[in-house]
Order: sequence, then structure tokens, then C-alpha cells
Amino acid sequence: MSGDERSTVRRAPTKGQQARRERLLESARRLALEGGYHAVTMHDVADRAGVGRATVYRYFATKDHLLTEVAATWAHRVARDVDALAVGGAPLERLTALLERIVSAAAGEPALTSAIVQAVTSDDPGVDDARTVLFLFVRDRLSAAIGDALPGRDDVEVALGHILLAALLSLGPLHRPPEEVAAMVRASGRLVLAGAMTTATA
Repeated sequence: MSGDERSTVRRAPTKGQQARRERLLESARRLALEGGYHAVTMHDVADRAGVGRATVYRYFATKDHLLTEVAATWAHRVARDVDALAVGGAPLERLTALLERIVSAAAGEPALTSAIVQAVTSDDPGVDDARTVLFLFVRDRLSAAIGDALPGRDDVEVALGHILLAALLSLGPLHRPPEEVAAMVRASGRLVLAGAMTTATA
């Protein structure tokens, strides 16, 4: 290697760093559960986690970045719950189980849902990377639910992602009844999958 070349090595976080990060995420989650988006401040997150405010900024660039990471943790938890159900059957059955579980979890925590929706849809550039990781994870879960054999799967995943975001907006900021939102995602999922199959056989 010449003297002009540079090598960047990204070190894995230590156990202590990982524990601190998780404590910050949990502190932000609890604040959002109690008071929604406006209840989450970097100062209060630091106090609840028992660290200095500068420590929060070492892990999360902005409040919206922090809450987007909270959203990712939430999404992984919901996905694990669905996996534990070991749902088989047709793509529509698997998709419905996933969408309804997300609706149920979001409806049970409306203040948190509103907070993470506001953060994830923020125009804060500090959110971009975390949001991309979150969206790719959700898309992967949607892909697993609908299966490889579905024609036009990429378009279907994008459409379902928008439906899911609309569901979270309805449950959080718009305060729509959970039963109404669950019915919406069931009908939308059925129509999207039916449309994909019809296009493939046309």
C-alpha cells in the first residue's frame, strides 16, 4: 500500500457501547409512549438513560434519527412476533397476518406510533440512512410474506409499503379506529395481490 492510500476500518461496537445505545433507544421509546413526539428531547433521553447529553449525539445525530432507530427496533420486534406464529398457507394469508399484526401493535401504542411516523417522514437529512435501512427491512418482510412466485413482486412490495405507511398514519396522527384500519389493510392487500396475478395472466 502506498503512502497516499487510506484504509478505513469500522470497528464493531463494544458491549458497553451497544448497551448504552440500547438504553438510549429504550429511553426514547418510553418517552414517546408517555407523551408522543414532543415529549422526546435529547436532554430528557440523556437524563432517563443516565448519560450526558453529548453521549446521545455520539450515537444519534438528531431526535428524528433517534426515533427512526426506535421505529426500526419496533419493526424488528413486530416481525419476530409474526415469525413466532409460523404462519403458512397462501401469500394472502401470510401477508394479512403480517399487516394485521403491525396494525394491532401500532394501535396499542398510539403515541409511539405518531412519534415514529413523524420522525420517519421527516425531511431531516440525518434520518436518510436509518430510514433506508428501516424501509429495506420492512420490504424484506413483505417480500417474505408474499413469496417468490408472485409476478411483479417489486411493484407489489412498493405498493404494500405505501399501504402500510398509510395505515400507520391513520392509527397515529389521524386517530382512526383500529378496526377500520385493519379492514383497510386486508382489503388493500387482497386487491394488490389480485391485481398482480391478473396482470400476469392477461
